[in-house]
Amino acid sequence: MNIYHVITRLIVGGAQENTVLTCRGLVEKGHRVTLVSGPETGPEGSLWKQAESAGCDLVKLDSLRRNVQPFRDWRALRELRDLFARTEPHVVHTHSSKAGILGRYAAANAGVPIIVHTIHGMSFNRTQPPYVRLPYRWLEQRAARHTTALVTVADAMTDQAVAAGVAPRDRFTTVYSGMETERYEATGDRRSRARAEWGVAKDEIVVGTIARLFDNKGYDEILDVMPEVIQGEPRLKFVWIGDGTRRGDYERRLSRMGLRDRVHLTGLVSPEQVASLIPGFDIVLHASRWEGLPRAIVQGLLAGVPAISFDNDGAPEVVIDGKTGLLVPLGDREGLRSAIISLAQDPGLRDRLGAAGRSQCLARFGWRRMVDQLDELYRRLAKDRDLPV
Repeated sequence: MNIYHVITRLIVGGAQENTVLTCRGLVEKGHRVTLVSGPETGPEGSLWKQAESAGCDLVKLDSLRRNVQPFRDWRALRELRDLFARTEPHVVHTHSSKAGILGRYAAANAGVPIIVHTIHGMSFNRTQPPYVRLPYRWLEQRAARHTTALVTVADAMTDQAVAAGVAPRDRFTTVYSGMETERYEATGDRRSRARAEWGVAKDEIVVGTIARLFDNKGYDEILDVMPEVIQGEPRLKFVWIGDGTRRGDYERRLSRMGLRDRVHLTGLVSPEQVASLIPGFDIVLHASRWEGLPRAIVQGLLAGVPAISFDNDGAPEVVIDGKTGLLVPLGDREGLRSAIISLAQDPGLRDRLGAAGRSQCLARFGWRRMVDQLDELYRRLAKDRDLPV
């Protein structure tokens, strides 16, 4: 089949890693695959190098940008439509809000027979003001009319989209976001090297967070509870993997609190480096206020590291409370404080939760399983339309 994937930008992020792995797997299955993306990256880093090694064709569309820019957006719509009309794909599969809206309209105008969109995280969500949330909801409802099938990376995304009137439930398929599970196997060498790099003593307990240093990623909540958490368990150290525009703000706040020496900020690291650092954690802490499927938690559990997370969006589908980690009601700072201290002080519980989490994630989150499910979806949709499979 001739398959196009379209995404707004190839930054280091869950949706982007998911998309690049999907293209790689579909190429291995013998499909003709093209990945279209805008040129932007950012402080999160770039996945263009990984995309180049995926074996698919690449199209960098200069007009496709993240921010709303009416003239550029109109040009991107026209260029996508012309590209699809010229190359006649059987499937156009879009990702992210901007590429999802423009790409689906362009594919419909070009007569593409199968149009699929993946919701990695709702484009309208609780963190946005109404004047942003409502137009995006309307746009998603309109774009869904031109969508053959909708894929979500967690059942929670389906529930939210159906409740918002995006489309009926029978139009949705959940395909968990896959990853290269073999990368995350923990070894003693990886653990010791990571902790030596961070200057962590053997008896200290590392609470790690993997997220961009941006708003709504949970760092404000973590900072709020950090003084009491450290008072309750003085052996705690924190490691933050990632970078972003709020880094300076967080560093200044840590200095004012007298806790700058308690937090090691790695800055930007590649996905490959992340896999080698996670074994240095004792706990993965994910306090994001908005999420699709929290890949950082899956990555931690694959390394046998138990998780603490707010109970929102797709997190409960990974963090099974009391079995693979601890769930805290969204925004509950006292609950967050208590969960960190209790897990930090119970190494036996950490071992049990981490082992169960690794077993669960190995079974559910392999990237080839994700590709198999998408390939099956495309073939079913093609068969319904008498297309070649």
